[in-house]
Amino acid sequence: MSLSDINSLTTGGPLRHRLRPLGANWQWMLLPALLFFAAFWLLPFARLLQIGMTEDRTTHHSGYWTVISQQQYLQSLLNTVLLSAAVTLVTLLIAAVVGCFLARQRFTGRGTLLALLTFPLAFPGVVVGFLMVMLAGRQGVLAQLSLSLFHERWVFAYSLSGLFVGYLYFSLPRAIVTLVAASEKLDRSLEEAARSLGASQWRIIIDIIIPGLKPALLSCGALCFATSMGAFGTAFTLGTELAVLPLTIYGEFTNYANFATAAALSVVMGAVAWLALMLANGLARRKEHES
Repeated sequence: MSLSDINSLTTGGPLRHRLRPLGANWQWMLLPALLFFAAFWLLPFARLLQIGMTEDRTTHHSGYWTVISQQQYLQSLLNTVLLSAAVTLVTLLIAAVVGCFLARQRFTGRGTLLALLTFPLAFPGVVVGFLMVMLAGRQGVLAQLSLSLFHERWVFAYSLSGLFVGYLYFSLPRAIVTLVAASEKLDRSLEEAARSLGASQWRIIIDIIIPGLKPALLSCGALCFATSMGAFGTAFTLGTELAVLPLTIYGEFTNYANFATAAALSVVMGAVAWLALMLANGLARRKEHES
């Protein structure tokens, strides 16, 4: 086989003629996926949209109007968005540093360290919340240590700080796995060329490493934001005074049987998470086209 033949195969020339058509019955191949999509997403979400249009038990308006007109629900939405955004930013910062380090360094115990860093992936939100209580609760490790050293208990598990650390705990492993893989694919020759031209380490990070990791950072950040928006188990276990949407939805549904508002809040939360995912996907596609 000549070099031109190899090149034509890699560029998709004659190979296109060798691709087999899907056939006349290719629609049937999509049927299981379509049924799954309809049964587990489309129909439940359509029902959720419909319930949100019904009358709220307290305001006697539709659930959507109640959500956008009541301060408590808007504040819950704002709290959730701000908390999720803060968790996402800190997660990406830590995971990018750890990911680059693990991708570039080879040392004894590297695999064990990576396994330990990603071990919390197996923990549900309730377990993460329980770990926070054991760490920073009233009888936690920090409380006992601070009591013996400073004669006062340091307790933050049930506050905004505790919820932030808890969300950070289950967000970091996913981000680290993604960014380690992305960092391993970076072209190190570009860094060497920039360094030979006199570029400083910060300039290399800003001009080469961050742009190279941008698609992974965007997708990872969107996933982290969406996960934090809907995280329930950790917030429920900690029982913080901060009103976040998952707890607000749970309270409206179980305590007050206010299905219209609970459905409307669920739709709003899903819409915000979906917009974040679509925005990140659009920015990542633009980055691919530019490169």
